[in-house]
Amino acid sequence: MIPELSTRANALVLSFIGIRRAVGISGFLLPIVLGPIGWLAGIPFQDNISSYYHTAMRDIFVGTMCAIAVFLLCYRGHDWIENWTANVGSAAAFGVALFPLDPGSDPLLQRSLIGYMHTISGGVFFLTLACYSLYHFPRSTRDPVESEPHPWERNFIYRSSGLVILFSMAAMGAYLFFAPISLKQQLNRFNFLFWMEWIAVWAFASAWLTKGRVIAAEIAVDLLSIPREAIAEHFSGRLP
Repeated sequence: MIPELSTRANALVLSFIGIRRAVGISGFLLPIVLGPIGWLAGIPFQDNISSYYHTAMRDIFVGTMCAIAVFLLCYRGHDWIENWTANVGSAAAFGVALFPLDPGSDPLLQRSLIGYMHTISGGVFFLTLACYSLYHFPRSTRDPVESEPHPWERNFIYRSSGLVILFSMAAMGAYLFFAPISLKQQLNRFNFLFWMEWIAVWAFASAWLTKGRVIAAEIAVDLLSIPREAIAEHFSGRLP
């Protein structure tokens, strides 16, 4: 619960929380709507999330990425470094939305400059979100203005999310740069890039939803805190 602060401070915290929730919810819903719901609507699973630009789900993909870009552009962090991280992430999200991947292409083997701009934008976008999870969010956990309970558990979620994003990027990089053609063909049968991107998107969504204090995330944080608090209570009871 947010403590009693000045009206201006409370308004600032609530605006932060609203943007964090918007970013998290957008990221959480995007792969679900494009993948399973798109499949139910007759659109086959694509090789990667960006390829949905060339399907009937284009408006959803572009609209969601533009919305995330606007949310990040409006977001103001605790210092100028965090503000610039948000601005870079916003520009990258706009790049993903407005510079489409060439249809039916490998992200590393584009046929146009626009396609390469999309690939670069996607990499920068994920890196900025990993930066939030690994650096900015844990750093602001103990901010007295926000007063987040269970900081250890929250930092565990943030850092785990960041590591998952980096792991997914490493897996995608290994696939794109080092996998032989025969292995790529096998992995393409299972839409490997799509699932790796889904994992990365949900990882960043979980961090932003936790920072946004949504009810489901608060329950997860409370559950994570139970074992640690039980152990601490057990050993504190043994002290003289």
